[in-house]
Amino acid sequence: MHKRNGFTLIELLVVIAIIALLMAILMPALNRVRGQAQKVSCQARLKQWGLAFKLYTDSYDGKFNNRDAAGGVWMTALRPYYEGNDEMLLCPTATRLMLNSSDWGTFKAASLNDYVFSYGFNSWANAVEQDRGARWKEWFWRNVQNNTTVIPDTRTTEGRRISTNTIPVLGDATWYDAWPRHTDSPSLTSDAFGIMDQGTSGETNHFCIDRHNGFVNILFMDWSARSVGLKELWTLKWHRSNIISGPWTKAGGALPQDWPAWLRNYRDY
Repeated sequence: MHKRNGFTLIELLVVIAIIALLMAILMPALNRVRGQAQKVSCQARLKQWGLAFKLYTDSYDGKFNNRDAAGGVWMTALRPYYEGNDEMLLCPTATRLMLNSSDWGTFKAASLNDYVFSYGFNSWANAVEQDRGARWKEWFWRNVQNNTTVIPDTRTTEGRRISTNTIPVLGDATWYDAWPRHTDSPSLTSDAFGIMDQGTSGETNHFCIDRHNGFVNILFMDWSARSVGLKELWTLKWHRSNIISGPWTKAGGALPQDWPAWLRNYRDY
């Protein structure tokens, strides 16, 4: 009898079909695992930034960098604390540099001078000493706060204590800094070029990007880092006078249908 060697064409096609089916089943799960690993890695990187900011502010009487001073942007001011480790400027999901101004994207890195980055600084933390146009100097944090800090509140005579774990310092973003306000309207598109195209009228949107499946990672002024829901960004204490129950929060009356379609199904805050 003739001894058969190898597989027939039909058998090979069946094996290939089974492999393709298994890949189709496994790929979404593998992508989820990969995304979760990148999210955790991003949080760990932001915690490293927490240490860098603490070392910097400890060296300058608690003050943050002054954006208006020479070399005042945060990447330059903190360079001694991460020199030789430039990947700290990048979220693990957003390491590829955009090609040009039309190539903005949630998962792209931006550039300024010699820096390539995909994290952005809350510029209300800057140690500025004068108004910057309509950005009033009284709104800036300037120094590291603590949980005993009391800020003025027109609704009471005693003021209000703040919690430093609600004051953002650094996080996933499309640009290296922004001045978010509670009145910022959310972007109509999830495309980061559309977000950047809003200029200074909606700077919360520099951070409102779907980089971690409905969340971004944020470093807070108590040097903790955690995931923040995209709509939750409007509840954070970005500056001293920022209202945490503004028009885009549940407490402020916002309804799911008020949000742009791409944000509508995400959790409300």
